[in-house]
This record gives sequence, structure tokens and C-alpha cells, in this order.
Amino acid sequence: MFTLNCKGKLLSLEKPAVMGIINVNNDSFYSGNRKAAIIDAGALATKMLEEGAAILDLGGQSTRPQSTLVSAKEEAERVIPVIESIIEKFPEVIVSIDTFYAEVAKEAVNAGASIVNDISAGNLDSKMLKTIAALDVPYIAMHMRGTPQTMNALTVYENITREVLDYFIKKIEQCSSAGIKDIIVDPGFGFAKTSVQSFELMKNLNAFSMLERPILTGISRKSMIYKTLNTTAEDALNGSTVLHTFAVQNGANIIRTHDVKETVETIRLLEKLSVV
Repeated sequence: MFTLNCKGKLLSLEKPAVMGIINVNNDSFYSGNRKAAIIDAGALATKMLEEGAAILDLGGQSTRPQSTLVSAKEEAERVIPVIESIIEKFPEVIVSIDTFYAEVAKEAVNAGASIVNDISAGNLDSKMLKTIAALDVPYIAMHMRGTPQTMNALTVYENITREVLDYFIKKIEQCSSAGIKDIIVDPGFGFAKTSVQSFELMKNLNAFSMLERPILTGISRKSMIYKTLNTTAEDALNGSTVLHTFAVQNGANIIRTHDVKETVETIRLLEKLSVV
């Protein structure tokens, strides 16, 4: 069983935890989460917590393919007021900051965030790993090649599961050497991976248990789902629930989702089947 120390707030992963997505930008691929205003983000945070979210994950810029890069300054201006507002209303909530900028991570933790979620695992900011170690917060390291702007051209692998596992073996050692205690791994579905490759990773998700670290899956309403089903992100709830079910059955410890209520219900039913 894993337990994360989130600045003194202990999060048990004895059963899978649900992480609700709050995008504080106007460029989310899923329009239901375009919550640029503090009041809207606060309302969504309230709703997600009432539905059973264990973590709220706030991001100040889109990281979908070919998205527009936002500076650290602008990203901080978007997310810091929202974090402060949520923490003021819910002092015990666990907030994750979704950023690849070390400076934004530092400002966010100082504002009340207690997890850092980095799509680049420190590869886009050389100061990130030392910053996380100094902040002493759990760190979500995701597998990605290149940047959101270039990753679609970097999808050639000989054996994707083996290569992503090898990446994490080295990354965990790098993070540990920097002084990071709690490391969570995210295979990075859709990031420098085709739909076929993402499904291959999902099929082999239980192999990541060999890393002996918590596993996060971020597949909610992604193109691997809605393109396979010939639908849209807005209509991909059913597909997301199916893959969330599979992920939980195969070792996922944190499910990052747009749809907290449905994901919490999925886990509750799987508990009744003694799957989790």
C-alpha cells in the first residue's frame, strides 16, 4: 500500500484515488473544463470534492498536441489565484499543480498546492527536480518525448512498453538522487504515442507495478477513446469509464479524470467485486 505525504496531509492509496481535472485556461480539448474564471474553477472544485475527488489537479495551459506554449509568468497568473481561493475555502484539500515550470511549481506550493504533476518529468526545466526535492512534495513524473508542440512526430518505438519502463527506471533513480521521496509514474497516454501505442501501454499497465511506485493514468476523454469510437471528447464518457475500469483492475493507483462522480462510482463497484 502506498501513502503520499502531501505537505503533512497524508493520502492513502489503499484504494485508487480520483484526481479531478480543473483547467484554468481557454484551450482545453474538452470544453466542459474551460474554467478560466476563479468563480467557475471554485464551483467546479466544490462539485468535484462533493463527488469524492481526493485530489484536484490545476493546470494553467493546455498540453494537447500543437497547443500554444504559455510562459511561466502567464501560467502562474492564471493558477495561483485559483489555488489560493480553493485552499481558503477548503484548507484540507490536496491540490496538484500541473506544470513543467519549476518556478510555477514553487509558487503553487507556496500558495497551498501539495503535489506537482509534470508532463515532462523534469526534461523541460533543468531546475525542476531540485525544486521538488526542496519543496518536499510528491512528484508525478510522466513519460513524454519532445514537447506538446513536437511530440506527434516522435512516436517511433521498437517496444513501447519496454522503452517506457526503461525510461522510468532511469527517471526514478534520477528523482531519488535529487532527493525526491514520493514519486508517482504516469505512462503518458497520447503524449508522443499513437492511439495503437497507447492501447498497447494500457494493455500492459500491470507491468508498471515492477517499479514499486504509485501509477497514475490520464486517459479521460482522450483521442485514443473518441477517435476509436468515432465520436467526440464531449461524448467520450462511456469509453473513459471502460478504460478507467480496466486501469483500476490492472494496478492504477490514481485516476485523473474530468468526470469525478462516474469514476468514483466505478471504483466503488469494483470494490464490491474485491477488485480493489
